[in-house]
Amino acid sequence: MTAPANARRAPTARRLGLPALRGHGLFVTGNLIDSVGNGMLLPLGLLYFTDVLNLPLAVVGAAITAGQALALPVTFLAGRLMDRVGPRRVVVWANVLSAAGFALFLTAREPWHIAGVHVLVQAGINMYFTAQRTLIIHVAPAEHRAWFAFTGSLRNIGLAAGAGTAAGALSLFGTGSLRWLIAVDAATYLLAAACFATLTTSPPKRDAAPPNGPSARSGHTRRYLVLVAVNIPYVLAQALLSVLVAVYATRALDLPASAASLLFAVNTVIVSACSTVVTAHLAPKAPRRAVSAGYLVMTAGMGAFALPALPGAAATAWAALVVAIVLFSVAELLLGPALSELSVTLTPQAAGGFTQGLYQFSWAVGMVAAPALFTLLLAADPVLPWGFEATACLVALFAVPALTAPDRHGRRSPR
Repeated sequence: MTAPANARRAPTARRLGLPALRGHGLFVTGNLIDSVGNGMLLPLGLLYFTDVLNLPLAVVGAAITAGQALALPVTFLAGRLMDRVGPRRVVVWANVLSAAGFALFLTAREPWHIAGVHVLVQAGINMYFTAQRTLIIHVAPAEHRAWFAFTGSLRNIGLAAGAGTAAGALSLFGTGSLRWLIAVDAATYLLAAACFATLTTSPPKRDAAPPNGPSARSGHTRRYLVLVAVNIPYVLAQALLSVLVAVYATRALDLPASAASLLFAVNTVIVSACSTVVTAHLAPKAPRRAVSAGYLVMTAGMGAFALPALPGAAATAWAALVVAIVLFSVAELLLGPALSELSVTLTPQAAGGFTQGLYQFSWAVGMVAAPALFTLLLAADPVLPWGFEATACLVALFAVPALTAPDRHGRRSPR
């Protein structure tokens, strides 16, 4: 008889919260490579179209936003497709689509070309994340909680590696290397697709069918819609880190540009090193409690970010930002895996195509809206973006009790 996955893991791996990696090398590699491609995406796209093609930044920004907005419905189309062919094929096709979008970067010359290629790239990204969470429970149904945390760590490592590769090549070879970097980025998506295409998946066994009456289905739908709403402040927080921190530190607080790089590095190290440990030992069976704790910590982090912009508090800038990024990172450790877990377990049909499409839609909308929202707030007052996000986190915190998951007999779980 085969030993359970937990029993086969070494004691050190269990203490670190790592899943059983044996037999999952291609899955790990695919997740890591896909994240490297994503890490190169933003700097490459903006720099290529502005520095190589000499297009105005505002025009490029508007075209990218338009392309990303046009790709929003793909989350629902990907969900329907996932129900028909399974999550593995959707993840493979998503990476192929992103690769095609990047390859077409090299042929784009006009603003509408830029919008078009970003429709392809963003459609691939939306497809990928619509199916990725369900793919995890098909690849490792017995250890999906540990895999949510582990893939989150891989994603941070990959994003940092991608951004570092782009920054290193640009510093060594200048903008002349952008065409080669874009070609390499397209190739990484194809390599990730090849890794995912070879996976062997097994859908998890379903518990006894829950009550399927109209009131039960309506209750499941309401509960999942609450989860989608609760997820939005986390989405905005993730966008806030990439969109606002660098501008805020340099323009509002008059800190050197290296300040933003330091803060990003601290965040990457904490999340990459601690995700699996926190998930394994602090909230192994209570994702709702982890979400509540995460939003409390995130609210405190937003307060720390805002502190140096208050009258007479400019001297606290460095200390406040370091405290803020540590609190932000701890909140991310609590919120990321817990929300992912709830997204596929909260209701009987949570891992299905429609619900995953709906959940990913909250991510896509938040990422499209965040740049305009936060830059507008920052222009009005440097404190406003942080106050807005802190308020959103508190609203989500008060909504968390509604995320009570039904147990296998249709009763409310006490967790």
